Amino acid sequence: MHIEDILFRHFSTQPPQTLAFCWPMRREFDPRPLMERLLALGWQACMPVVIVPDTPMDFHRWHPEAAMKPGHYDIPVPVEAIELLPDQVLVPLVAFDAQGYRLGYGGGYFDRTLAALAPPPATIGVGFEVGRVDSIAPEAHDIPLDHIVTEAGFFSHRN
Repeated sequence: MHIEDILFRHFSTQPPQTLAFCWPMRREFDPRPLMERLLALGWQACMPVVIVPDTPMDFHRWHPEAAMKPGHYDIPVPVEAIELLPDQVLVPLVAFDAQGYRLGYGGGYFDRTLAALAPPPATIGVGFEVGRVDSIAPEAHDIPLDHIVTEAGFFSHRN
């Protein structure tokens, strides 16, 4: 099954909420088609935006027609800065383990941001099975994800 279909099946059974996602980099899963499908069901979408380096990120509203500009690391972000707080966050995975810990591209932005959000949003890591490892050797500041989705399925890590 395709990752988009697995995620759509998960989200489409819930009442509409605000879902954060990241603009795809390199060969990451592209969540934009999923977001368009969810917007049609009444969901809101937002993207993380680095305002000040090495601090928690803000989340700005996104829609398919949103004007975009280069953000931190030249990752596209919405030009219009309408802040939203996400109920759930899709987090890209470079590597992940069975305990729900992840590796991204560095910088610790997601860990800092998730630690600062109250109430904390549900977190869903999205990646590919090729990124599954025995352990990423998490550090004290690392926050495990609630769920991980790959082409192999939907895996929960909540206690």
